[in-house]
Formats: sequence, C-alpha cells, structure tokens
Amino acid sequence: MNKKEIIELLKNNDKELFSRANDARKKYTGDGIHLRGLIEFSNICKRNCLYCGLQSSNKNITRYRMSEDEIITAAKNCTCKTIVLQSGEDDFFTTSKLCKIIEKIKENDVALTLSIGERSYSDYKEFYKAGADRYLLRIETTDKNLYKKMHPKASFENRKKCLYNLKELGYETGTGSLVGLPEQTIDSLADDILFYKKLDADMVGIGPFIPHPDTPLKGKLQTANFELALRMMSITRILLKDINIPATSAMETINPNGRIIALNAGANVIMPNATPLKYRAKYEIYPNKICTDEQPEKCDICIKSKIASIGRYVSEDKGFRTKNN
Repeated sequence: MNKKEIIELLKNNDKELFSRANDARKKYTGDGIHLRGLIEFSNICKRNCLYCGLQSSNKNITRYRMSEDEIITAAKNCTCKTIVLQSGEDDFFTTSKLCKIIEKIKENDVALTLSIGERSYSDYKEFYKAGADRYLLRIETTDKNLYKKMHPKASFENRKKCLYNLKELGYETGTGSLVGLPEQTIDSLADDILFYKKLDADMVGIGPFIPHPDTPLKGKLQTANFELALRMMSITRILLKDINIPATSAMETINPNGRIIALNAGANVIMPNATPLKYRAKYEIYPNKICTDEQPEKCDICIKSKIASIGRYVSEDKGFRTKNN
C-alpha cells in the first residue's frame, strides 16, 4: 500500500474498509482480546503540549503522584496479564525508583509496559534490564511543523530517536497518533501510517483529538475525528497485519459504543483503568474520560460483557506480538 492509496482510503467513506480490517485482525491475531491494566501513577508533567490537560502551564488541575507502595499494590490487585504504567514526564521518578517498582511488579508474572515519555538511552536500558517488556511513546504527528507547534520546546527528531532506541534495546515498541489536531492534513496522516510501517511498530494506539477546556486548543473539536481515527486504525491493521491495536478510551468518550466499534474494525486490545479511584479523574489528559468513577469489579464485568456480545473472548496470555511474515 503506497501513500496515494492510503490517502484515498482515508478520504473514502466506504465502510468496507472496517470489514477488511476486521478480517485481517481475525486472520493474524485471532479472536482473543488482550486486557492491559492501566495505572496512571502521576499527572505531573514538565512538558507543555498544547493538546494535553496535564500540560505544565495548566493551573486548574489538581496534581498528584502515587507512592511506590500504591503503584505496586495497584498492580498486584489488577487481574490483567499486562500492566501499563503511565504518567506525565515527572522527573521525581528517577531511574532507580522506577527500576525498583518494575522489579516488584514483575514478581507477579505479568508483562509490563511503560508509557512515561522521553528518557535517555541509558534509562531505557536500565528499565529493560529491570524487566520492562514494552514501551509506548506516541509520535502524535509526523508533520514536523505541526509537531513543533503542538510541542513547545520539544524536539521531533529526539522523539523519533527515542522510538528507534527502544526498538534497538529489544522492547516491544508502541507509538500512535492523535487524529483531528488543528492544521493536521490527510497527507500527514498517511505519513503517520507509513512511519508506523518503517518503524515496524509492535503496537499502535490511535485516538481522536478531544480538546481540553484548560488548554490553548479549547473549542477546536472537529466532528469527523472519530470516523477518521477509525479509518486510520483500520488501515494500520491492514498494513501492519499482526500488531496489537487498542480500542482506545477516547473513542468511547466520543461515541458510547466506540470501543466495540473499534474492536469490529481491527482492534484487539482494551486497556481497563486500574488506577485507584481517588486519582482517576485527576488524570485528565482530555475531558469527560470514561470509567473514572467505576469500581474495578464493575468495570471488569462491563468490559467482559461487551467483549462477549461480539463473539470475542478475553485472551489468557500476555499478548506479545507474534510476527506473521
């Protein structure tokens, strides 16, 4: 699939694309859905990304930072086969502190994903040695000019470098994009997909942009974000047939059936929120996040019933990518 063909698929409203992606998902990753428990352990961030509610300049957010014991306990209480540790770029969590947490969590025989932003090569190496299996670092956009506008004082080249460092070190490496950013073009979205292919990403998370009222992009919502994000996701499934693709919570924030729709259009992962209830609503990267006030038991029942409703099942393995050449 070349860039021109990708652009045509992104522009085309043919629903057959979703069926094709679902067929590819079934053939290459099967009907099992991997549940990955998300622990959002700090909403403190030194970055000032224009689209994110956690941006450092947002004075209306109540900041928090979970203790090491709280993080480890939350992971222990989670029943998922994969734990995802996610935070803002919080320098309080030094390499040694994070390695200690990683080692403790890995005692529970789980796969561990980190999503904590840009760190040095040596940091990534130490995390990997401590037991981290995967790393999620979304590129958000491969349009250099747009990236610069959205990420003040951040380097697009360093973002890319971090992703290739992660691949070199042996991590299952995840990336992805925000779809619907102001000034984003169909052309650049096609480049995003080709970047996933070039990187040989193991996981790609694609979410619709939802403007936060406490950011410079408030009021910039584009109504087509959900549909376009879904098309991005489906094309990515067809092109990178055997990778893991989450049905993102942002899709369900826009559409009440968003995750089910995504699962029927190529997705094979759901990330239930395993953050302690007292912190969940404070991790507000975008407004109106789902599942911020549900007890884990209720959330578990809800997700499993949705999965069963479309004839799928919860996978019992840790969900590592199985490459199909």
